Amino acid sequence: MPTGNVTLRFPWRGGCGGRPIELECRQGTRLLTFMAVPLYCSDNSTVNTLRKKPRLKTIVVIPTYNERDNIIRLAGEVLSQHPSIRILFVDDNSPDGTGAIADELAANDERIQVIHRPGKLGLGSAYCDGFKVALGMGADYLIEMDADFSHDPTVLPVFLEAIQDCDLVIGSRYLNGVSVVNWPIRRLMLSVFASLYTRMITGLPVKDCTSGFKCFRRSTIEAIDLDTVGSDGYSFQIEMNYRCMEKGLKIVEVPIIFIDRHAGSSKMSKKIVREAILLVWKLKLGSLMRRLLGKGQVRV
Repeated sequence: MPTGNVTLRFPWRGGCGGRPIELECRQGTRLLTFMAVPLYCSDNSTVNTLRKKPRLKTIVVIPTYNERDNIIRLAGEVLSQHPSIRILFVDDNSPDGTGAIADELAANDERIQVIHRPGKLGLGSAYCDGFKVALGMGADYLIEMDADFSHDPTVLPVFLEAIQDCDLVIGSRYLNGVSVVNWPIRRLMLSVFASLYTRMITGLPVKDCTSGFKCFRRSTIEAIDLDTVGSDGYSFQIEMNYRCMEKGLKIVEVPIIFIDRHAGSSKMSKKIVREAILLVWKLKLGSLMRRLLGKGQVRV
């Protein structure tokens, strides 16, 4: 089997637009994966340059609380996006039995795992617990994702392509204008202002500072001491972005469309807003103190 770049001609149906597609072949018992970039498309044939690509493990960490109506369909759609993808549900003892349904899914599919926590302990700690377990499972890429379909599973291959050239990929609602559906204007303005405020104080080079749909390299999570991350909710997203910037890691945003299933309602409480307002100053001042004193990360 040749390595490096090879040229292959094979039938191709439909348009391509130069977008890469994934191909597989077997060499004995080994399964080899290639990325093919069409150079010419027609109804009859195409010439493709193939690049050999190892299959790296991707674990999508999905916190759940009362999501029994979503997780069966969500699991199917997430796993169908790429053969390297695994799911790690983090359930906070959902009263509606979400955890039990997740266990059934895991029993029937080795690509699904479940963490059970005793109660609702917060989004930030759910992701931190999930990341630690995912690292232990050998994850090469770790993805944050909501369980309510506000994050579109079809974006996952875009994340996996973009992460090849950076350390953190953020699904941005504000990269190309505003791409949010079903939010009341008050909540939308609050979210936009929060990102603007965060950029002004911290210098984060990110349009959507509070997005919860993102992909990390393993090395990125390993560079952040998760035990020092003390924020929750939207503040957790800001803090993780800031930690990456502080480490000099490369952050890239890709556009997404965010569709909130809770039309007309807001999960953004006054407590969450106050926490986010204070956090950005804690992060900035903490960074200045570490530079002055030459110390490592401190819990905020």
